[in-house]
Amino acid sequence: MNTQEIITVTNKFLVEEFEANPGAIIPEADMKSTLDLDSLDYIDMVVVIEDNFGFKVNPEDFQEIITFQDFYNYVASRVQQKELV
Repeated sequence: MNTQEIITVTNKFLVEEFEANPGAIIPEADMKSTLDLDSLDYIDMVVVIEDNFGFKVNPEDFQEIITFQDFYNYVASRVQQKELV
């Protein structure tokens, strides 16, 4: 899975699951404030990521994610690790 495919899949589930405005999902935007995430939303996001990309997510991984680009980079890195195994 390449980076553009990851971004496409990610944006699709953010719009569907979190009722996000597609125009607001830009790489440099703050993910938490754009999506108005609370702690329960992060749990939902973990489940959606695991379902869509097939790897386990540690909730503490989100501490390093600020922007959508950070999120894309995280998912891409984890997908790449999974593909190498």
